[in-house]
Amino acid sequence: MPRMPLVFLVLLTVAGPAAAQDHSQHSAHVGKESREVKALADTEVAELLAGEGMGLALAAELNAYPGPRHVLDHATELDLTDAQRQAAQQIFDAMQARARSLGERIVEAERQLDGLFANRTVDSNRLRELTAAAGALRGELRFVHLQAHLETTALLSDHQVHLYDMVRGYRQHGGH
Repeated sequence: MPRMPLVFLVLLTVAGPAAAQDHSQHSAHVGKESREVKALADTEVAELLAGEGMGLALAAELNAYPGPRHVLDHATELDLTDAQRQAAQQIFDAMQARARSLGERIVEAERQLDGLFANRTVDSNRLRELTAAAGALRGELRFVHLQAHLETTALLSDHQVHLYDMVRGYRQHGGH
């Protein structure tokens, strides 16, 4: 083996663990300090502002309570009547409007919380107030999404719910 590659291999063997150790001391949060709202990824902010589901209704979705967006997406496969389509659309529109409003309020609460720390003006009373408000808003947002699933399921026959679960891949031809 030529001398240069052997020296390089020895250096890698010695320096490699030290370099890895140096890197492992960095926080997993490096880079997040430049976010506009530190506690929220840009994608989370966008989802909240758009009124998206973000998995908040999985308790319903995965237990045979279809949501309005996907019911509308699969209207043909589910053989929805015009009345069902219209009702599902109304549920979706109301849910999304409420979710967008709550999303804006959640982002604002997180922005205020971030500002208190950034400006070093945080105190326990204001901290409790803002975290409680943000938590309540998140709970309300989840309720809005779950409630839409509950309302949508009431529109459908048992057969349509079964078809929905099959189309979404939650069950095969058998039971749930």
